Amino acid sequence: MANTIIALTSRALRHIPKRSYQVAPMSSYVRTLIGKREIVGYGFNGEPNYVDRSDFPLPAIRWKEPNADILALREKEKGDWNKLSIEEKKALYRASFCQTFAEFNAPDGEWKSVMGLSLLIISSAFWFFYFLKTFVYPPLPDSFNKENREAQFRRMLDLHVNPVQGVSSKWDYEKDDWKK
Repeated sequence: MANTIIALTSRALRHIPKRSYQVAPMSSYVRTLIGKREIVGYGFNGEPNYVDRSDFPLPAIRWKEPNADILALREKEKGDWNKLSIEEKKALYRASFCQTFAEFNAPDGEWKSVMGLSLLIISSAFWFFYFLKTFVYPPLPDSFNKENREAQFRRMLDLHVNPVQGVSSKWDYEKDDWKK
């Protein structure tokens, strides 16, 4: 799979003209940041930087600085690509790019830390609520007891509160029970 991606990428890159882009004049500061790496494209927002992104697959500069091995492979790549071995093609790819699409699109497990942090925040909120309920808030008034709530409900029924669509409309006063 990786071999076919490398071959397809190399074939596609071979047909791109070498200097069909505008490169802004570079300051010495930018050159110190990128070192001896070759500028090969316009880049993301016209800046000479390297970013592995699937929506912007061709970075402005190569990944590695050229050394003797890479320069020899670049001279060899100008010839027939069938004479290059798979390892040489991979070395050329790794000199220009840090990761393959499969590598930088692979899940990194970040969801685990996000989920853990979310659960930690939720559990701390529950513990904070428990602390407040136990030590800070006063006890509930007597009207929250079951007997008092039943007495209040009975008083609402006796006063025929909301007899059209409310609780009193569902109560059978002759049988003293709910309507069926």
